[in-house]
Amino acid sequence: MTSDRPKTGPDASQRPDAELFTHRTTRIRRRLERLIGIAATEGNALVPLRNGDEIFTAMLDAIEGAEHTVDMMTFVYWKGDIAHRFAEALAGRARQGVRVRLLLDGFGSRLIEKDQLELMERAGVHVTWFRRPLSLSPFKQNHRCHRKVLVVDESVAFTGGVGIAQEWCGDARDENEWRDTHVSVRGPAVDGIAAAFAQNWAECHEELFDERDRFIDLPPQGDAVVQVVRGSASFGWQDMQTLVRVMLESAEERFRLATAYFAPDAYFAELLCAAARRGVEVEILLPGPHTDKRVCQLAGQNFYEDLTACGVRIYQYQPTMMHAKIITVDRVAALVGSTNFNRRSLDHDEEVMLAVLDPDFTAVLDGHFDEDLTVSERMEPERWKKRSLVQRSKEYAVLPIRRFL
Repeated sequence: MTSDRPKTGPDASQRPDAELFTHRTTRIRRRLERLIGIAATEGNALVPLRNGDEIFTAMLDAIEGAEHTVDMMTFVYWKGDIAHRFAEALAGRARQGVRVRLLLDGFGSRLIEKDQLELMERAGVHVTWFRRPLSLSPFKQNHRCHRKVLVVDESVAFTGGVGIAQEWCGDARDENEWRDTHVSVRGPAVDGIAAAFAQNWAECHEELFDERDRFIDLPPQGDAVVQVVRGSASFGWQDMQTLVRVMLESAEERFRLATAYFAPDAYFAELLCAAARRGVEVEILLPGPHTDKRVCQLAGQNFYEDLTACGVRIYQYQPTMMHAKIITVDRVAALVGSTNFNRRSLDHDEEVMLAVLDPDFTAVLDGHFDEDLTVSERMEPERWKKRSLVQRSKEYAVLPIRRFL
Protein backbone atom coordinates (compact mmCIF):
# COMPACT_ATOMS: atom_id res chain seq x y z
CA MET A 1 0.00 0.00 0.00
CA THR A 2 1.36 3.45 -0.87
CA SER A 3 2.01 5.54 2.23
CA ASP A 4 0.47 8.99 2.51
CA ARG A 5 2.88 10.10 5.23
CA PRO A 6 4.74 13.37 4.64
CA LYS A 7 7.86 12.88 2.53
CA THR A 8 9.86 15.56 4.35
CA GLY A 9 10.48 16.49 7.97
CA PRO A 10 11.31 14.24 10.94
CA ASP A 11 10.32 10.63 10.99
CA ALA A 12 6.90 10.11 12.60
CA SER A 13 8.44 8.15 15.48
CA GLN A 14 10.60 11.18 16.38
CA ARG A 15 7.81 13.77 16.54
CA PRO A 16 6.44 15.03 19.86
CA ASP A 17 3.42 13.00 20.95
CA ALA A 18 0.90 15.80 20.32
CA GLU A 19 2.01 16.29 16.72
CA LEU A 20 2.33 12.56 16.13
CA PHE A 21 -1.12 11.86 17.55
CA THR A 22 -2.71 14.61 15.46
CA HIS A 23 -1.08 13.23 12.32
CA ARG A 24 -2.28 9.71 13.05
CA THR A 25 -5.84 10.59 14.01
CA THR A 26 -6.30 12.87 10.99
CA ARG A 27 -4.98 10.23 8.61
CA ILE A 28 -7.17 7.44 10.03
CA ARG A 29 -10.23 9.69 10.15
CA ARG A 30 -9.96 10.71 6.51
CA ARG A 31 -9.43 7.12 5.39
CA LEU A 32 -12.47 5.93 7.31
CA GLU A 33 -14.71 8.75 6.11
CA ARG A 34 -13.68 8.40 2.49
CA LEU A 35 -13.74 4.61 2.29
CA ILE A 36 -16.86 3.96 4.37
CA GLY A 37 -18.72 7.12 3.41
CA ILE A 38 -19.89 8.01 6.93
CA ALA A 39 -18.84 11.31 8.47
CA ALA A 40 -17.28 11.20 11.92
CA THR A 41 -18.75 13.48 14.59
CA GLU A 42 -16.83 15.71 16.97
CA GLY A 43 -17.64 16.71 20.53
CA ASN A 44 -18.43 13.32 22.06
CA ALA A 45 -17.92 12.11 25.61
CA LEU A 46 -17.31 8.38 26.08
CA VAL A 47 -16.94 6.31 29.22
CA PRO A 48 -15.51 2.79 28.90
CA LEU A 49 -17.39 0.41 31.21
CA ARG A 50 -15.58 -2.74 32.24
CA ASN A 51 -17.49 -5.88 33.22
CA GLY A 52 -21.00 -6.35 34.49
CA ASP A 53 -20.78 -4.48 37.78
CA GLU A 54 -20.03 -1.23 35.95
CA ILE A 55 -21.98 -1.92 32.77
CA PHE A 56 -25.30 -3.05 34.19
CA THR A 57 -25.30 -0.37 36.89
CA ALA A 58 -24.85 2.40 34.31
CA MET A 59 -27.45 0.96 31.93
CA LEU A 60 -30.08 0.39 34.62
CA ASP A 61 -29.51 3.87 36.09
CA ALA A 62 -30.08 5.37 32.64
CA ILE A 63 -33.27 3.36 32.07
CA GLU A 64 -34.68 4.19 35.49
CA GLY A 65 -34.02 7.89 34.87
CA ALA A 66 -35.70 7.95 31.44
CA GLU A 67 -38.33 10.64 30.94
CA HIS A 68 -39.32 10.25 27.28
CA THR A 69 -38.04 7.20 25.39
CA VAL A 70 -36.04 4.00 25.86
CA ASP A 71 -34.90 2.03 22.81
CA MET A 72 -33.04 -1.22 23.48
CA MET A 73 -31.89 -4.06 21.27
CA THR A 74 -29.84 -7.11 22.16
CA PHE A 75 -28.74 -10.43 20.72
CA VAL A 76 -28.71 -12.26 24.05
CA TYR A 77 -31.51 -11.98 26.59
CA TRP A 78 -31.36 -15.10 28.73
CA LYS A 79 -32.21 -15.91 32.34
CA GLY A 80 -31.18 -14.96 35.84
CA ASP A 81 -31.59 -12.11 38.27
CA ILE A 82 -30.11 -9.51 35.91
CA ALA A 83 -32.64 -10.45 33.22
CA HIS A 84 -35.45 -9.87 35.72
CA ARG A 85 -33.95 -6.55 36.80
CA PHE A 86 -33.91 -5.28 33.22
CA ALA A 87 -37.46 -6.49 32.63
CA GLU A 88 -38.63 -4.72 35.80
CA ALA A 89 -36.77 -1.52 34.88
CA LEU A 90 -38.20 -1.42 31.34
CA ALA A 91 -41.69 -2.27 32.57
CA GLY A 92 -41.46 0.34 35.32
CA ARG A 93 -40.70 3.15 32.88
CA ALA A 94 -43.45 2.02 30.51
CA ARG A 95 -45.96 2.19 33.38
CA GLN A 96 -44.90 5.80 33.94
CA GLY A 97 -45.72 6.74 30.36
CA VAL A 98 -42.23 6.45 28.86
CA ARG A 99 -42.23 4.95 25.34
CA VAL A 100 -40.17 1.75 25.68
CA ARG A 101 -39.18 -0.40 22.69
CA LEU A 102 -37.29 -3.68 22.99
CA LEU A 103 -35.93 -5.53 19.95
CA LEU A 104 -34.78 -9.11 20.55
CA ASP A 105 -32.95 -11.36 18.11
CA GLY A 106 -35.15 -14.33 17.30
CA PHE A 107 -32.31 -16.82 17.79
CA GLY A 108 -30.04 -15.26 20.41
CA SER A 109 -32.87 -14.33 22.81
CA ARG A 110 -34.92 -17.51 22.41
CA LEU A 111 -34.15 -18.50 26.04
CA ILE A 112 -35.86 -15.46 27.55
CA GLU A 113 -38.36 -16.49 30.21
CA LYS A 114 -42.02 -16.11 29.33
CA ASP A 115 -42.87 -14.37 32.60
CA GLN A 116 -40.40 -11.60 31.74
CA LEU A 117 -42.00 -11.09 28.33
CA GLU A 118 -45.47 -11.05 29.87
CA LEU A 119 -44.37 -8.59 32.55
CA MET A 120 -43.01 -6.15 29.98
CA GLU A 121 -45.86 -6.49 27.51
CA ARG A 122 -48.51 -5.99 30.22
CA ALA A 123 -46.72 -2.80 31.27
CA GLY A 124 -46.79 -1.44 27.72
CA VAL A 125 -43.27 -2.25 26.50
CA HIS A 126 -43.25 -2.71 22.71
CA VAL A 127 -41.41 -6.04 22.28
CA THR A 128 -40.46 -7.06 18.74
CA TRP A 129 -38.45 -9.99 17.39
CA PHE A 130 -35.79 -9.86 14.69
CA ARG A 131 -36.06 -12.77 12.25
CA ARG A 132 -37.54 -15.60 14.27
CA PRO A 133 -36.03 -18.79 12.78
CA LEU A 134 -39.21 -20.80 12.24
CA SER A 135 -40.63 -18.15 9.92
CA LEU A 136 -37.52 -17.68 7.76
CA SER A 137 -35.85 -19.28 4.80
CA PRO A 138 -32.61 -21.18 5.59
CA PHE A 139 -30.59 -18.31 4.11
CA LYS A 140 -32.09 -15.58 6.30
CA GLN A 141 -31.74 -17.69 9.44
CA ASN A 142 -27.98 -17.41 9.14
CA HIS A 143 -28.09 -13.58 9.24
CA ARG A 144 -28.68 -12.48 12.82
CA CYS A 145 -28.92 -9.17 14.67
CA HIS A 146 -25.86 -9.19 16.92
CA ARG A 147 -26.02 -5.48 17.83
CA LYS A 148 -26.28 -4.38 21.47
CA VAL A 149 -27.77 -0.90 21.72
CA LEU A 150 -29.49 1.13 24.42
CA VAL A 151 -30.58 4.72 23.73
CA VAL A 152 -32.28 6.72 26.50
CA ASP A 153 -34.09 10.02 25.92
CA GLU A 154 -32.20 10.38 22.62
CA SER A 155 -29.29 11.80 24.61
CA VAL A 156 -27.24 8.92 26.02
CA ALA A 157 -26.42 5.64 24.30
CA PHE A 158 -24.67 2.41 25.21
CA THR A 159 -23.10 -0.22 23.00
CA GLY A 160 -20.49 -2.95 23.28
CA GLY A 161 -20.33 -6.68 23.80
CA VAL A 162 -22.63 -7.39 26.74
CA GLY A 163 -25.82 -9.42 26.60
CA ILE A 164 -28.52 -9.55 29.23
CA ALA A 165 -27.67 -12.70 31.15
CA GLN A 166 -26.17 -13.79 34.45
CA GLU A 167 -22.89 -14.75 32.75
CA TRP A 168 -21.98 -11.06 32.43
CA CYS A 169 -22.59 -10.13 36.07
CA GLY A 170 -19.73 -9.40 38.44
CA ASP A 171 -16.19 -8.27 37.69
CA ALA A 172 -14.50 -11.21 35.91
CA ARG A 173 -13.39 -12.64 39.25
CA ASP A 174 -13.93 -16.28 38.25
CA GLU A 175 -15.15 -18.44 35.38
CA ASN A 176 -18.80 -17.55 36.14
CA GLU A 177 -18.27 -13.79 35.54
CA TRP A 178 -17.39 -13.01 31.93
CA ARG A 179 -14.91 -10.30 30.93
CA ASP A 180 -16.47 -7.66 28.64
CA THR A 181 -16.51 -3.97 27.72
CA HIS A 182 -19.36 -1.60 26.98
CA VAL A 183 -19.27 2.16 26.33
CA SER A 184 -21.62 4.98 27.29
CA VAL A 185 -21.78 7.81 24.75
CA ARG A 186 -23.05 11.38 24.93
CA GLY A 187 -22.87 13.86 22.10
CA PRO A 188 -23.58 13.81 18.35
CA ALA A 189 -22.51 10.16 17.95
CA VAL A 190 -25.68 9.12 19.78
CA ASP A 191 -27.54 9.71 16.50
CA GLY A 192 -25.47 7.03 14.76
CA ILE A 193 -26.14 4.50 17.51
CA ALA A 194 -29.85 5.35 17.45
CA ALA A 195 -29.79 4.77 13.69
CA ALA A 196 -28.49 1.24 14.28
CA PHE A 197 -31.57 0.57 16.38
CA ALA A 198 -33.91 2.27 13.89
CA GLN A 199 -32.55 0.26 10.97
CA ASN A 200 -33.44 -3.05 12.59
CA TRP A 201 -36.69 -1.79 14.12
CA ALA A 202 -37.86 -0.71 10.65
CA GLU A 203 -37.54 -4.29 9.38
CA CYS A 204 -39.63 -5.66 12.24
CA HIS A 205 -42.24 -3.03 13.02
CA GLU A 206 -44.64 -0.89 10.99
CA GLU A 207 -44.16 2.25 13.10
CA LEU A 208 -40.68 3.74 12.83
CA PHE A 209 -41.26 6.74 15.12
CA ASP A 210 -44.09 8.51 16.95
CA GLU A 211 -44.86 11.82 18.63
CA ARG A 212 -42.61 10.99 21.58
CA ASP A 213 -39.50 11.03 19.37
CA ARG A 214 -38.28 14.61 19.75
CA PHE A 215 -35.34 14.44 17.30
CA ILE A 216 -33.37 16.80 19.50
CA ASP A 217 -30.09 18.46 18.59
CA LEU A 218 -27.14 16.91 20.40
CA PRO A 219 -24.66 19.55 21.58
CA PRO A 220 -20.98 18.75 22.17
CA GLN A 221 -20.29 16.87 25.40
CA GLY A 222 -16.56 16.12 25.11
CA ASP A 223 -13.57 16.01 22.79
CA ALA A 224 -13.75 12.57 21.16
CA VAL A 225 -14.20 12.11 17.42
CA VAL A 226 -16.48 9.13 16.73
CA GLN A 227 -17.62 7.37 13.57
CA VAL A 228 -20.50 4.90 13.99
CA VAL A 229 -20.22 2.00 11.54
CA ARG A 230 -23.01 -0.50 10.95
CA GLY A 231 -22.53 -3.98 9.53
CA SER A 232 -25.47 -5.52 7.70
CA ALA A 233 -26.79 -9.07 7.59
CA SER A 234 -26.23 -9.54 3.89
CA PHE A 235 -23.93 -10.90 1.20
CA GLY A 236 -20.78 -9.41 -0.30
CA TRP A 237 -18.13 -7.02 1.05
CA GLN A 238 -19.35 -5.14 4.12
CA ASP A 239 -18.46 -1.83 5.77
CA MET A 240 -17.33 -3.76 8.83
CA GLN A 241 -14.65 -5.47 6.76
CA THR A 242 -13.50 -2.12 5.39
CA LEU A 243 -13.37 -0.69 8.91
CA VAL A 244 -11.13 -3.47 10.22
CA ARG A 245 -8.96 -3.41 7.10
CA VAL A 246 -8.39 0.35 7.36
CA MET A 247 -7.33 0.03 10.98
CA LEU A 248 -4.98 -2.84 10.23
CA GLU A 249 -3.37 -1.19 7.22
CA SER A 250 -3.08 2.16 9.00
CA ALA A 251 -1.20 0.78 12.01
CA GLU A 252 2.40 1.98 12.22
CA GLU A 253 3.38 1.10 15.78
CA ARG A 254 0.92 -1.24 17.48
CA PHE A 255 -2.30 -3.11 16.66
CA ARG A 256 -4.16 -4.75 19.53
CA LEU A 257 -7.18 -7.00 19.20
CA ALA A 258 -9.32 -8.50 21.95
CA THR A 259 -12.14 -10.67 20.67
CA ALA A 260 -14.44 -13.40 21.93
CA TYR A 261 -14.49 -15.34 18.67
CA PHE A 262 -11.45 -15.46 16.43
CA ALA A 263 -12.19 -17.32 13.20
CA PRO A 264 -10.99 -15.18 10.30
CA ASP A 265 -10.57 -16.21 6.70
CA ALA A 266 -7.14 -16.46 5.10
CA TYR A 267 -7.43 -12.89 3.78
CA PHE A 268 -7.71 -11.25 7.19
CA ALA A 269 -5.14 -13.61 8.71
CA GLU A 270 -2.72 -12.40 6.02
CA LEU A 271 -3.52 -8.76 6.86
CA LEU A 272 -2.47 -9.48 10.45
CA CYS A 273 0.74 -11.08 9.23
CA ALA A 274 1.44 -8.21 6.82
CA ALA A 275 1.18 -5.71 9.67
CA ALA A 276 3.60 -7.72 11.79
CA ARG A 277 6.06 -8.08 8.90
CA ARG A 278 6.24 -4.31 8.39
CA GLY A 279 7.22 -3.86 12.03
CA VAL A 280 3.88 -3.29 13.74
CA GLU A 281 3.56 -4.92 17.16
CA VAL A 282 0.47 -7.12 16.69
CA GLU A 283 -1.10 -8.55 19.84
CA ILE A 284 -4.24 -10.69 19.95
CA LEU A 285 -6.07 -11.51 23.19
CA LEU A 286 -8.48 -14.45 23.00
CA PRO A 287 -10.45 -16.73 25.32
CA GLY A 288 -8.47 -19.51 26.91
CA PRO A 289 -9.80 -22.54 28.80
CA HIS A 290 -13.20 -20.96 29.49
CA THR A 291 -14.42 -20.35 25.96
CA ASP A 292 -18.14 -20.92 25.45
CA LYS A 293 -17.70 -21.94 21.80
CA ARG A 294 -14.92 -24.48 21.46
CA VAL A 295 -15.64 -25.05 17.75
CA CYS A 296 -14.96 -21.36 17.00
CA GLN A 297 -11.74 -21.51 19.00
CA LEU A 298 -10.60 -24.49 16.94
CA ALA A 299 -11.28 -22.60 13.71
CA GLY A 300 -9.03 -19.77 14.85
CA GLN A 301 -6.32 -22.10 16.13
CA ASN A 302 -5.82 -23.33 12.59
CA PHE A 303 -4.09 -19.97 11.93
CA TYR A 304 -1.95 -19.80 15.08
CA GLU A 305 1.14 -21.38 13.52
CA ASP A 306 1.19 -19.02 10.53
CA LEU A 307 0.42 -15.96 12.66
CA THR A 308 3.06 -16.61 15.28
CA ALA A 309 5.61 -17.36 12.56
CA CYS A 310 4.99 -13.82 11.24
CA GLY A 311 5.61 -12.32 14.67
CA VAL A 312 2.01 -11.96 15.85
CA ARG A 313 1.70 -12.46 19.60
CA ILE A 314 -1.33 -14.48 20.70
CA TYR A 315 -2.49 -14.59 24.32
CA GLN A 316 -5.20 -16.66 25.95
CA TYR A 317 -7.14 -15.12 28.82
CA GLN A 318 -7.21 -17.50 31.79
CA PRO A 319 -9.69 -16.38 34.50
CA THR A 320 -12.97 -16.58 32.57
CA MET A 321 -14.59 -16.12 29.16
CA MET A 322 -13.06 -13.18 27.28
CA HIS A 323 -16.06 -11.64 25.52
CA ALA A 324 -14.85 -8.08 24.71
CA LYS A 325 -14.62 -6.81 21.12
CA ILE A 326 -11.90 -4.15 21.07
CA ILE A 327 -9.20 -2.97 18.69
CA THR A 328 -6.68 -0.23 19.48
CA VAL A 329 -4.22 1.28 17.01
CA ASP A 330 -1.09 3.34 17.62
CA ARG A 331 -2.31 4.79 20.95
CA VAL A 332 -4.78 7.10 19.18
CA ALA A 333 -7.65 5.08 17.73
CA ALA A 334 -9.99 2.39 19.00
CA LEU A 335 -12.84 0.23 17.81
CA VAL A 336 -15.37 -1.00 20.34
CA GLY A 337 -18.77 -2.55 19.83
CA SER A 338 -20.39 -5.86 18.95
CA THR A 339 -18.15 -7.17 16.15
CA ASN A 340 -15.92 -10.20 16.64
CA PHE A 341 -12.94 -11.07 14.45
CA ASN A 342 -14.75 -13.94 12.73
CA ARG A 343 -16.56 -14.59 9.50
CA ARG A 344 -19.96 -14.42 11.16
CA SER A 345 -19.49 -10.85 12.41
CA LEU A 346 -17.62 -9.57 9.38
CA ASP A 347 -19.78 -11.27 6.73
CA HIS A 348 -23.18 -12.28 8.04
CA ASP A 349 -24.57 -10.44 11.07
CA GLU A 350 -25.99 -7.03 11.93
CA GLU A 351 -23.26 -5.33 13.95
CA VAL A 352 -22.34 -1.86 15.20
CA MET A 353 -18.89 -0.51 16.02
CA LEU A 354 -17.63 2.83 17.26
CA ALA A 355 -14.44 4.06 15.63
CA VAL A 356 -13.10 6.40 18.30
CA LEU A 357 -10.27 8.80 17.52
CA ASP A 358 -9.17 9.94 20.96
CA PRO A 359 -5.81 9.24 22.66
CA ASP A 360 -7.25 9.46 26.18
CA PHE A 361 -10.03 6.97 25.50
CA THR A 362 -7.60 4.67 23.68
CA ALA A 363 -5.17 4.87 26.61
CA VAL A 364 -7.87 3.57 28.98
CA LEU A 365 -8.60 0.60 26.71
CA ASP A 366 -4.86 -0.07 26.32
CA GLY A 367 -4.56 -0.01 30.11
CA HIS A 368 -7.31 -2.60 30.38
CA PHE A 369 -5.52 -4.70 27.75
CA ASP A 370 -2.27 -4.50 29.75
CA GLU A 371 -4.09 -5.66 32.89
CA ASP A 372 -5.71 -8.53 31.01
CA LEU A 373 -2.31 -9.67 29.72
CA THR A 374 -1.10 -10.16 33.31
CA VAL A 375 -3.61 -13.00 33.69
CA SER A 376 -3.15 -14.45 30.21
CA GLU A 377 -0.80 -17.03 28.74
CA ARG A 378 1.15 -16.39 25.55
CA MET A 379 1.06 -19.03 22.86
CA GLU A 380 4.67 -20.06 22.33
CA PRO A 381 5.36 -20.69 18.61
CA GLU A 382 7.68 -23.66 19.08
CA ARG A 383 5.36 -25.30 21.55
CA TRP A 384 2.36 -24.80 19.29
CA LYS A 385 4.18 -26.40 16.38
CA LYS A 386 4.46 -29.57 18.47
CA ARG A 387 0.73 -29.79 19.25
CA SER A 388 -0.81 -33.22 19.04
CA LEU A 389 -2.23 -34.94 15.99
CA VAL A 390 -5.60 -34.99 17.77
CA GLN A 391 -5.55 -31.20 18.10
CA ARG A 392 -4.58 -30.78 14.44
CA SER A 393 -7.38 -33.14 13.40
CA LYS A 394 -9.95 -31.10 15.33
CA GLU A 395 -8.76 -27.89 13.66
CA TYR A 396 -9.04 -29.50 10.24
CA ALA A 397 -12.48 -30.93 11.00
CA VAL A 398 -14.06 -27.49 11.52
CA LEU A 399 -12.67 -25.96 8.30
CA PRO A 400 -15.81 -26.73 6.21
CA ILE A 401 -18.02 -24.71 8.58
CA ARG A 402 -15.57 -21.87 9.36
CA ARG A 403 -17.47 -19.31 7.28
CA PHE A 404 -20.53 -19.78 9.55
CA LEU A 405 -18.62 -19.36 12.84
